[in-house]
Amino acid sequence: VRQATLILPKTGQRIKRQVTLGYSPRFGFPQSNGNAEERIPLLGWPKTQQKPSDTSRLLLGVLKCSIAYFLGSLATFVPAIATMLGQQDGKHMVATITVYFHPARSQGSMFQAMMLAALAFAYAAFIGSTSMGVSILFGRVLDLITLGHAIVLIVFVGGGLGLVGWIKQRLGDPLVNISCSLTSLAIITVLTKEGAVQAGTFSADKIVQVLKMIVMGVVASTAVSFLIYPVSARVDLRENLIAFTDSLSEVLSVTTQSFLAGSEDELKAPQYRTAMNKYKGLLASMEKNLTEAKYEHFVAGREREYWLEAKLVSCMQRLAQNIGGLKNAATTQFQILAQPGMGLSVGGHQGIATAAKSHVVNEESENEESESALDPVSRSGVCSILTSSDVFSEFILHLGPSIKSLAFTLREILDDLPFGAGPEYHVTLNPKYRLSLEEALKLYNRSREDALSRVYRYTKINEERSVDVEAHFEEIAASCGVFSYALQDFAVEMKYYLNILDDLKLESEERPKGRTWDWLKVWRRSQARKPPMDYEPLNPLDEEADEPRTAPSPWHQRINSIERQKLSRTAALRYRIWKALAIFRRDDTKYAIKVGAGAALYALPSFLRSTRPTYQKFRGEWGLLSYMLVCSMTIGASNTTGYARFFGTCLGAVCAIVSWELSGENPYALAALGWIMSLWTAYVIVVLGKGPLGRFIMLTYNLSALYAYSVSIKDLDDDDDESGISPIISEIAFHRVVAVLSGCLWGLIITRLIWPISARQKLKDGLSLLWLRMGLIWKRPPLECRLHGKTSDAYVDLAEESRLHRFLSQLEKVKDSAASEVDLRSPFPGEAYGRLLSGTGGMLDSFHLMNVMIMKESRVSQGEAAILEATTNERAQLSLRISHLFQVMASSIKLEYALTDALPSIDHSRDRLLTKIFGFRKGDKTAVIASDKDFALLYTYALVTGQLGKAMKDLGSEMDNLFGTLEEDQLKLQ
Repeated sequence: VRQATLILPKTGQRIKRQVTLGYSPRFGFPQSNGNAEERIPLLGWPKTQQKPSDTSRLLLGVLKCSIAYFLGSLATFVPAIATMLGQQDGKHMVATITVYFHPARSQGSMFQAMMLAALAFAYAAFIGSTSMGVSILFGRVLDLITLGHAIVLIVFVGGGLGLVGWIKQRLGDPLVNISCSLTSLAIITVLTKEGAVQAGTFSADKIVQVLKMIVMGVVASTAVSFLIYPVSARVDLRENLIAFTDSLSEVLSVTTQSFLAGSEDELKAPQYRTAMNKYKGLLASMEKNLTEAKYEHFVAGREREYWLEAKLVSCMQRLAQNIGGLKNAATTQFQILAQPGMGLSVGGHQGIATAAKSHVVNEESENEESESALDPVSRSGVCSILTSSDVFSEFILHLGPSIKSLAFTLREILDDLPFGAGPEYHVTLNPKYRLSLEEALKLYNRSREDALSRVYRYTKINEERSVDVEAHFEEIAASCGVFSYALQDFAVEMKYYLNILDDLKLESEERPKGRTWDWLKVWRRSQARKPPMDYEPLNPLDEEADEPRTAPSPWHQRINSIERQKLSRTAALRYRIWKALAIFRRDDTKYAIKVGAGAALYALPSFLRSTRPTYQKFRGEWGLLSYMLVCSMTIGASNTTGYARFFGTCLGAVCAIVSWELSGENPYALAALGWIMSLWTAYVIVVLGKGPLGRFIMLTYNLSALYAYSVSIKDLDDDDDESGISPIISEIAFHRVVAVLSGCLWGLIITRLIWPISARQKLKDGLSLLWLRMGLIWKRPPLECRLHGKTSDAYVDLAEESRLHRFLSQLEKVKDSAASEVDLRSPFPGEAYGRLLSGTGGMLDSFHLMNVMIMKESRVSQGEAAILEATTNERAQLSLRISHLFQVMASSIKLEYALTDALPSIDHSRDRLLTKIFGFRKGDKTAVIASDKDFALLYTYALVTGQLGKAMKDLGSEMDNLFGTLEEDQLKLQ
């Protein structure tokens, strides 16, 4: 094998030697056979960062949570602090707030928590003050107190809490959920417990008390978070970027090595799967830390630095997508090589894999061959290329060294950490990297063009072949071409990555424009919060974003045709009303309405004189809060939350009784036992990740033990129940359990009676809708925009692509909820639906690959236009067949009926397309104007359609297993 010309990135030196990618022991990959020194990269393994382990960091977070809780409990036990909160028995809310807004989070997350806590209080204060004003108006001025109570109950209790539920469901952020719980608690306390609204008076005391408790709780958590082992999201983000570049380097090396070897054994190795899982986890972690780092940067006046870091993370995501393109091309190649041979050599047939590997780049060989020895025509005088494996072998023989050389250069750049050692993590950028990468890319491009031209020439030499053979040859050429272009795209994206690092280094070290706080300039909010022109957003666009600006989609055309129909005046009016009421047909709107209706009904006893004493005795406000926490979008989610809420409440009540009896009402002993309680519940929240369960335990403990202490020292606000100044802890705990149980049951009842939404059915309907929409997308010929000159339009609009991915993420959560639903017919097949969702995600990734290739070039070359024109009919038939397949799958899962026997195959349509491309290159006179670059888009199209066809077969088999057995009841005519 020829030695490759290699560019050393740190020096820019060009050398010629045997290139070896090797395996990094950092990721647990085994050393291959051969000289160990030859397996070590030329520049050595990158240095590792010394930092606390994840376990020790979590345990430190547990300790911080317990300290914050202890400080919050002092508002109950220390008279000097308790006096600041006035005469009331709800001072345990300070300790509860430290549990909800715990300090085991980054500084940026704490800034976000403070902002959300302020918004929560502002909304609760507005609802409380406005409801008191309405009660005074109707009670004191109009003497219609009953009507006033009805308005407060419907508008402020029902509407106010319904809006809270809608916000919680809409945003779906853990901190937002906690803030919504805090808001609900404050609103419920003011409107149903204090009595000012019922009496028609205005009392600001409770609102001020709630404000003081929120401030005390948040200040305690913030102080602990910032003073005891502070955690910076900015530092975490840079550590994520360091780890991600290492993972990216390793995945790139192994994927490239597997492609060159023609074997997927390395991709199936447990070490590789472990590295991929870590790689995917780092992607999610980077987005989370970037969101939290935003608050740290904005508070410190480093807005420009944040936008550059956001661009860097976006660039990392695109590099990950390019890795996905490399892996897809390699996977396609493995499938092709695994198929039976499409031709016979003179000496008999040789196994595909063996034939491929006989010409692959041998890392142990140091022999150098001449160019003439590489040409099969010159070797034998006749063409010996008779199988697809031979085509691949020749491709690897000519381009393999260049692929490994470029991959080596990319790996060395990635292995050199983008940031230096902590805790500063300054940007480390070698100025020679950019020039070295450009030089390596030039060498690669020249070698690739030569190798592809040789492969194309070899496939044209043979005599006429069958359609299947020609399609098979073109498919292997497509996989090789797509892999080579994907590697080139990765290198081009790396140049952009180096440019961003250069800008970030300048901004972080010199800060030429100084610190800015433009986000505070509310009078210039639109300009102040506008990102730089070249910034690419990470987060999906809102669902209300504009629809694609490409050709009108089929479903829009259908709706427009309905609107253009000649309807009568009455029918047209009905249709306009139906469209205007579309918001009320949305699931989130229905959810908000039923949450508000259930809350108003549950709060009704607090406004009736006959039932208010019972409501107060059994602490109905905590039952109503439990209802707000339990009532979820789907039945399964309500079951899950209800179980955690009730179990946590019972456990917290038992712990409160034990602590109270052990302490003997001694505040010091009670504080110490409370600290122990907070220690193990913080472990449940932080380490085990069961936040709701841990919070429910501590909430009930505070409501029972800390409340009982307030009762025992006469720190009451006109409350004389539950044994007065000699509290019976069992009675207090019993009342809390009854209240919580009633709230949980009420939430489950409302979830099932008012617009019930089954998670199982929602999952099936969601998959059906998603597949239908994907099918309608393919009804628009993907490459027609290029053929007709609409090069600025994407095949799938970015807003539409974001909605599809976000909807798939929502279905993942629905699947988790569906497992909690009880169905007497059968248990929920979670693993099967998980495979359906995973397969759908893979198809969406293929959509993205197609989209990226279409948007890559701004102009259509003459050769590309000729190729697209020549394959118009074949592409149209293939697109319609794929669209049909999506529609059949959508119908199958909607009907719960296996239709695998009726699934049409796209293989023949795709073979005709590949044969057309083969014929275009082989004999068309216009083919002389088409370069190998002009085939890149169509090769990507062929690769994507092949992946979609295989994915649909797999999903069809999965649905056959799910719905293959029909029951007699399903076929009854009734």
